[in-house]
Order: sequence, then C-alpha cells, then structure tokens
Amino acid sequence: MTTTTVVPNDVLRAVRLGLRLSQDEFATALRRAGIELGEPNEASKRLVQRWESGVSRTPRGVYARALERVTGRPVEALGFSLPLPMARVHTDGTGGHDMDAGAEGVTAAVVGPQKATQRAGEVTFMGVWLSRYEFYSSSRHAAYEGRHYVVIVQHGNRLTAQSLPGASSNPDSPLTLDLTVDRNVITGSWVEQTAADGYYNGARYHGAVQMLVEPTGRRMTGKWVGFGKEFDVNTGPWELRLVDRSTGKAALAQYSTPPE
Repeated sequence: MTTTTVVPNDVLRAVRLGLRLSQDEFATALRRAGIELGEPNEASKRLVQRWESGVSRTPRGVYARALERVTGRPVEALGFSLPLPMARVHTDGTGGHDMDAGAEGVTAAVVGPQKATQRAGEVTFMGVWLSRYEFYSSSRHAAYEGRHYVVIVQHGNRLTAQSLPGASSNPDSPLTLDLTVDRNVITGSWVEQTAADGYYNGARYHGAVQMLVEPTGRRMTGKWVGFGKEFDVNTGPWELRLVDRSTGKAALAQYSTPPE
C-alpha cells in the first residue's frame, strides 16, 4: 500500500538560503517581481513556508514566473511537483492563490516511507561547504578546477546543495547538487550553469556524482561523471569540505565570495 507523504521542498529552501533571504524577505522579493512583470501577486511568508514544508507543491502561474525572476532558475528546477501541461496555466491576471497538491488536475507527491527526521548518532550535513572539482578542457588542452561555497540543506537522508551568490571561482556559475546518503556513501546528480559572457557561453552542464564520507562527517571525496562537447563521457575528482555548521545570515554572507 502506497502512502501519500508530505515531502519538504529542500531545493527551494536551499536556493532561498543561497540568496541570503529570510522567508519574509523572499516573499517581499516575489511581490516586487510580480509588480515588475505586470502581474501582481500575494506572496507571503506563510506561502513560502507552505512551499518549503511541502504542504503546497504546485505554484500558480503568477507565482511561478515571479519565482523564476527572483531565483534566476526555471520553476521546474525549484523542487516543485509540476503536472503537465498545467505547469504554465492559470494566468488569469488576478494574482490568485497557490494551488495545493491534491487539487483537481494536480498530481500529489506519492512516495514510500522516508526518514523524516535526523536520528541520534546520524551525521548532520547542514552547513556551508567548500565544493571543489577538477576537469580537463579539451579545447584549451589544460586541467582546471571549479570551486564554490555551497549551503547544504538536509532532510533525513536527502541533501540539497546550492552555491551561494558570488561564491564561485568562475563568476556567475551557480551549482546545484541533489544527493542521497546511504551510510557513508553519497550518490546523486549535479547541475552547473556557466556565465553567459564566460568561456562556455552560458552552457548548462550536468551529470552524476558519487562520494564517500569520512568518519568525521566533515569531508566527502569521490568522482563526477558528465558529458563533453564531443559527446564523450568525462570524469574527475570531486571534494566537499565543511567550513561552517551555521546557515544563519551572517555565515552565508561571510561565504558569499569566491573561494581562494
């Protein structure tokens, strides 16, 4: 028997933390974006809480477009459950209200049992981490290193990592990782959007990653896999190292700078 479980939207929370915004400030930014887009909305702190808690899984069109403007990400990449073709409808121009999962035409998130809380003795990964990976550029015939400060949000065995603004060795190249913890093994996927005016002309790269967690829980090391321009499969080392357990505004502000 399947169980309908409320699954927190850790991706949205990580993105918000990465922007160094409180829930109230995020709601204010969404309302401002709505005005700029010519379709005012009624975003509130309570609505942001409902999204992040997973109680509400599908934003109305006016909210989806405001979310994209504020975060710089497509709404599909913000952790929502978006049914098709309804993900972009309901643009009645009235500002409306958010749609809850389970409403007519909306597919509720149905998942199996999950670890919803952190059990005693389990490693906590919440905090700011230094992400560092190496890659070989075939067009430049040299090896390079990508570094980001990322904030990790944890829900049970699920981790979402989002780079902080301005915190990458290559300007304007936000990085996201969606990971699952199985004892000392970390498995998941990564996405990096390169700068539009950078060497890779705004190309979006993605792939898989698998790492091992050291016994201290303060360092993960492993390998990434991704596709190259010549339709070849590339790989290289990847490391995440804890630098601060705090996800408060002061800590996030401190690490919103390119890593040395």
